[in-house]
Amino acid sequence: MTSGTLERLFTGSVWAEGPLWVPSSQAVRWSDIPNNRILEFDPATRTTREYAVGVEFTNGRTLDHDGSVVQCSHGLRRVERDREGTVTGLVDSFQGRRLNSPNDVVIARDGSIWFTDPPYGILPGTKEGHEGEQEYGGCHVFRFEPNSGSMTVEVTDLVHPNGLAFSPDESVLYVADTAGSHYGVPLRIATYSVEEGRCSRRTGVLELEEGFPADGLRVDVEGRIWTSAGPSLRIYSPSFELLDTIAVPETVSNLCFGGPDGQDLYVTATTSLYRIRTTTTDAADHTFPSNPN
Repeated sequence: MTSGTLERLFTGSVWAEGPLWVPSSQAVRWSDIPNNRILEFDPATRTTREYAVGVEFTNGRTLDHDGSVVQCSHGLRRVERDREGTVTGLVDSFQGRRLNSPNDVVIARDGSIWFTDPPYGILPGTKEGHEGEQEYGGCHVFRFEPNSGSMTVEVTDLVHPNGLAFSPDESVLYVADTAGSHYGVPLRIATYSVEEGRCSRRTGVLELEEGFPADGLRVDVEGRIWTSAGPSLRIYSPSFELLDTIAVPETVSNLCFGGPDGQDLYVTATTSLYRIRTTTTDAADHTFPSNPN
């Protein structure tokens, strides 16, 4: 599944998160959340630049079908769209109450936007947003339809839903819960059956040992789950059999597939961006236009 060694490409972040391969720039984009900036690494020149600063503590991001970037903003408590540097809000409330701090996001083939909404950007003393209140009284996984503006609650039985990803056929949604023993629950990845574009029921759970939370998730074309796990990456089969572990020098936050052929795995871990070559690609179809309108 991997065919190379892990290499560090950049260091200098405080907490690196939300990596995404952006075809239009042929670069990987990620957030340095406490420093309130977005960075981009260009593999052709092996250089890193500040893509944007003062970004209101962005976190997870994904590519929409038109090639634009949909990302989560802790500071503005919303999901937003970045189209070639122009950022507009998509959704920031549920039933008239503000969201917590959207954390990670995926887009289904039907164009619906699925995102997690834990409280990390509004907690007391946070350096990843602004202190605030949980207004709707929970931490949910939402499904938002941009065309109609409708939003539905899809998952309510996790404490702090975080990373999420679909199986290749989108019949299963994987969601990480990073609350941990402090909240009386195990670190875990839960699976949910998806029928007609909606979650119907929880179907399974993988419990991880304390200190090895599954934060960011990706699923490859074979249905294998690639997840952060403390100072490592872990690769699981769809039935949660551990297939491989890749040691990383720092605590891993998130990951994404990218590169010209989609087989480079980019890893954000505490202060740094890493890369390792693989023999697979992301299950999500990211063969979108390189120059969106």
